Amino acid sequence: MRRLGRFFSTLFGIAVLGCSVLAGWALWTGGVFDGAVAKELRGSSVYIAPGVELDEAAAERIIGNRRLTVAFLEPGADLREACHSTSNAANGTVMVPLSREADEYDRYPCTHTTEDIGTGMVIESMIVRGIDQFRDEPLEALKVMAVNYDQLVKAEVVPDGARTISPSLPRYLIAAAAIGAVVAGAAVLYFGARKAGKLEARRRERLDAADDARTLLGASAAVLAQQIIDLDSRYARLRRGVKTGMATSEQRQFLNKYRKLVADYTELLPEITTADESRTADLAGKIEALIDRSRALARLDRRLQQRTGRSAR
Repeated sequence: MRRLGRFFSTLFGIAVLGCSVLAGWALWTGGVFDGAVAKELRGSSVYIAPGVELDEAAAERIIGNRRLTVAFLEPGADLREACHSTSNAANGTVMVPLSREADEYDRYPCTHTTEDIGTGMVIESMIVRGIDQFRDEPLEALKVMAVNYDQLVKAEVVPDGARTISPSLPRYLIAAAAIGAVVAGAAVLYFGARKAGKLEARRRERLDAADDARTLLGASAAVLAQQIIDLDSRYARLRRGVKTGMATSEQRQFLNKYRKLVADYTELLPEITTADESRTADLAGKIEALIDRSRALARLDRRLQQRTGRSAR
């Protein structure tokens, strides 16, 4: 004990003790005691429980870089516990635990993006809206949640921007200590580091340009999603008219064009979330074409409403 006391009273002993504390802190904040769901969601947007059939790569492409995390759990799982256990691992995201039930999804949506109760309730109610009709198609349910998320961002309920996964503070401190230990050797590598820095700067410029293009692409997709949502109520009313045999040819034309527009938009979503710099211009043109089709449908809808009004008079 005396030897340990003398050791830790020296400058080297204090440094060893400090590094040990930092290492323990790094293990704790890095998730060494996390459960399976939290460990997966630290570096991924999707968790899939054993026995759940789902293409994880396709699911991650649908979510893209949104601040959205989804856990597909086995039936009967404790969704509330899954929500609370990921408060640190999925911090800053809208977290949605799901499990498949007989005719719908059992869900316990929770948000780690705000501490405001009212805002949290709005997010939790809107993010899962419309997913039950795709209970046999989880990838389609993810697409619906992605559209709902984009609407929440557009309404400024959820913060805009991509999800970032960063090392914890202790890891930065340990890295800084390691750099300090080799600072003498770093002087020898000065010229090589300088050249590497220039290369990194040029690479960052290219990445920033690509990020700007993807941001504009996402904004156009959000505009299109809003237009589709605006037409959805009209589509629902006209579809009831078709079932009763009272729909006109123009109304049937509206229904067919709306279904085709939604199908094309759904097919385009995965390409938007995984687009690289070389494809952004092409995808922007496709989105603009869909927006033109949506506007044409809106004009057709107004004509139908005007005729309906005249008929009523």
